[in-house]
Amino acid sequence: MNATAEKFGYPDSLVARSEHWLVLVRPVQPTLGSLVLVCTEPARRFGEIGAAAGADLAAVTDRVERALAATFAHDKLNYLMLMMVDPDVHFHVLPRYEGPRDLGGARFEDASWPGPPDLSQPLSLTDAQHAELTARLRDGFAGVG
Repeated sequence: MNATAEKFGYPDSLVARSEHWLVLVRPVQPTLGSLVLVCTEPARRFGEIGAAAGADLAAVTDRVERALAATFAHDKLNYLMLMMVDPDVHFHVLPRYEGPRDLGGARFEDASWPGPPDLSQPLSLTDAQHAELTARLRDGFAGVG
């Protein structure tokens, strides 16, 4: 697997996969349910991904959107392709919320709503909450096939 996927905790963080993409729980959560979508092809620029990976991206993003909607009922979804540190083609997928969401006995706010997401102020999740988040997301993806 590529270094970007491994940095984001693959295989432990894996919640879903397609032929060309991995869907990983983002270890640091700017908003509840944040994911990383990593291309499995050896591409360092978005323009380098193959036609099959490009076509697969449409299907996997549809699954991402339906699974996050079923799991946390997000109000908006932001896809960020930053690639400043991690070289392999990937997106950060940040669900956005107008109001709080509950997980593991705690309420979590999207502090920068309705503005751009603030990646410098991550949510404080316990290990148990992170494990519950991962399990709920896996269930959400299983439910949308």
